[in-house]
Amino acid sequence: MFTRTALFEGKILEGQEDAFFSAVEERLLPIWQRLPRAQNVRLYRPVRRDADAPEIFLVLEIDYPSIEAIEEAMASPERELAKSAHEAIMSMYEGRHYHLVSRRLADARPSD
Repeated sequence: MFTRTALFEGKILEGQEDAFFSAVEERLLPIWQRLPRAQNVRLYRPVRRDADAPEIFLVLEIDYPSIEAIEEAMASPERELAKSAHEAIMSMYEGRHYHLVSRRLADARPSD
């Protein structure tokens, strides 16, 4: 299992938070869910961070069965739609976004 994570670093412009998160959920999320071979899509809105941590205001995780599946999704028409939809929200925040691809090492639940 591989997860492609997008980290949005910076800050949402004052007065734009509701519009930003609505646009993400209403426009971008449905596109991300349609990416070829995507297995799970998760969105997180950080609520706390360490004092020296970067200001991350949105985290997106999409699970794929393989690196090849990620490459297929990145070459798809849905990816182009996602890029266009992302451009529409870029004016609502200052900062950058970047991606990490991780291989799952363990899937453990806490014991009782």
